[in-house]
Amino acid sequence: MLNIHNLSVSFGGTYLFEEVTFRLGAGDRVGLVGKNGAGKSTMLKMLAGDFLPDTGVISQEKDLRMGFLRQDIDFEQGRTVLEEAYEAFIDIKIVEKKLEEINHQLVTRTDYESEEYSKIIEDLSDYTHRFDLLGGYNYVGDTEKILLGLGFKREVFNNQTETFSGGWRMRIELAKLLLQANDVLLLDEPTNHLDIESIIWLESFLRNYPGVVVIVSHDKMFLDNVTNRTIEISLGKAYDFNKPYSQYLELRHEIREKQLATQKNQAKKIEETEKLIEKFRAKASKASMAQSLIKKLDKVERIEVDEDDNSVMNITFPVSKEPGRVVIEAENVTKSYGDKTILKDISLLVERGSKIAFVGQNGQGKSTFIKAIVDEFEYDGIIKLGHNVQLGYFAQNQAEYLDGEITLLQTMEDAAADTNRMKVRDMLGSFLFRGDDVEKKVKVLSGGERNRLALCKLLLQPINVLLMDEPTNHLDIKSKNVLKAALQKFGGTLLLVSHDRDFLQGMSNLVYEFKDQKIKEYLGDINYFLEQRNLENMREVEKKDAQKAAAPKESNKASYEDQKKGKSLQNRLSKVESQIKQLEKDIQNDDKMLTSNYDKHIEDAKFFTAYNKKKAELDKLLADWENVQEEIDNM
Repeated sequence: MLNIHNLSVSFGGTYLFEEVTFRLGAGDRVGLVGKNGAGKSTMLKMLAGDFLPDTGVISQEKDLRMGFLRQDIDFEQGRTVLEEAYEAFIDIKIVEKKLEEINHQLVTRTDYESEEYSKIIEDLSDYTHRFDLLGGYNYVGDTEKILLGLGFKREVFNNQTETFSGGWRMRIELAKLLLQANDVLLLDEPTNHLDIESIIWLESFLRNYPGVVVIVSHDKMFLDNVTNRTIEISLGKAYDFNKPYSQYLELRHEIREKQLATQKNQAKKIEETEKLIEKFRAKASKASMAQSLIKKLDKVERIEVDEDDNSVMNITFPVSKEPGRVVIEAENVTKSYGDKTILKDISLLVERGSKIAFVGQNGQGKSTFIKAIVDEFEYDGIIKLGHNVQLGYFAQNQAEYLDGEITLLQTMEDAAADTNRMKVRDMLGSFLFRGDDVEKKVKVLSGGERNRLALCKLLLQPINVLLMDEPTNHLDIKSKNVLKAALQKFGGTLLLVSHDRDFLQGMSNLVYEFKDQKIKEYLGDINYFLEQRNLENMREVEKKDAQKAAAPKESNKASYEDQKKGKSLQNRLSKVESQIKQLEKDIQNDDKMLTSNYDKHIEDAKFFTAYNKKKAELDKLLADWENVQEEIDNM
């Protein structure tokens, strides 16, 4: 499907990667991994054709359809959810518009005997046929099914896209990619800003995807659940193994250990040979033997061991000064956006030294509450900060606040005070920005490098209370681990919003779940919270309608009545789906009859009555399907 041969890319005379070669075929689900700045996003852009390599060739099959989910989604303002999703069907929409124009002419024109009218009839037949071939009769229904499956309610279909959060916009873009039926999917950090519900859906979809999938992600669990192959870009080389990420790490470690052992044995043999050469050189009778050994030694191929990029950040969050016992006190905090209430009468007391995790589905108010604490907008209720409290706030999109046109050094110097301005170079160095790197403009940095810079900038201010909203977005796995260790050692108070279970492990002594405008407190860490909710993993926590325990632990089985009800609902669902399928087929046939012999059918009142009845019945069945499905989900 795709052949990548001897690909090389350099910036400023330094190779990002050199002579990289691999092949992608149907069924490959590749995790493209590596440190921030290694060139992962650049590789995706080259595969998509957005960026040309310095040398090398990317060849692909003819008429290959490629979908690229970028980190930054830019929708045109003014479109509804449905309108944006329909952008997946550009060809269909063009033909549909043409058919509307033709039908309008057929209704308004009266020159039935003219050549022009005959030409319109011919065009109608041609465009109808093309519309059918493109799947035009099914695209509206397919779009609605996909959007419903991704968690959108039918009542929000006509809401404008700019009213949705980044996570929901990502779902719209995913819906478009799914509807396009691409041969190749290129996904750059698809889990960033997504709640667990949408991650679960994406995992399920990708596992069954018949084409090629290439994923750049730092979500270890996501990579393990989806990929069957890993390509790591490290120090300009590509390491390719047919294993998911965790298995790949183990295998690469084993290979490197074997390389080291083999290299050690070879070095020992070379040393012994060199000693013999020195010994024989001293004797004239052995001189020819010495020359023979020298020639033999020259022919030996020296075993090289793959280099590992083990450079990591060095982060410390020092506590500025000790605050009072109560650092944050919230009373009856309420926040609404228009008619939609996000938080209602939230009361919370945060004591000095607490480590608190905020969990819950996207849109439930976690980030909103954090923003209320830092006084980013107006709200109802009271939030009081305690004595000597100094807040440090890291937002989800913190990296976006950086000025792309200035250098890293200038970014830090502008934010520094007189007391720490002399330390900025050392601070940048501890965040892996060394030497000439500090003179780079911010705009050339990768997403992960920008996040590192934003974290570094955060440390310029005095802090004793940290508010971290999804700080691991875009960070590579090693950087995540370093950040986690630094936050664990932080002697102040921590409020953390995250969907990453691995990251949350051992990070908190309190958990607050945000759901339905309220919060619920769990007096323990994330594992205690999961136990209390009787859930297997963090992913199930954030399902929109988390599956309820079917029955008490004693039986571990649903009651007979529940089983009976569930079976009945499934039968109803199957019946409704069968009826929908038949009606859609009947309506499609009627549409074809209408377009093929418009004059005949337009005069047939019975035809139009039956046609409209079928459409009304279809709408009713779709509503029934949604209701039955909801009943099943709530069981």
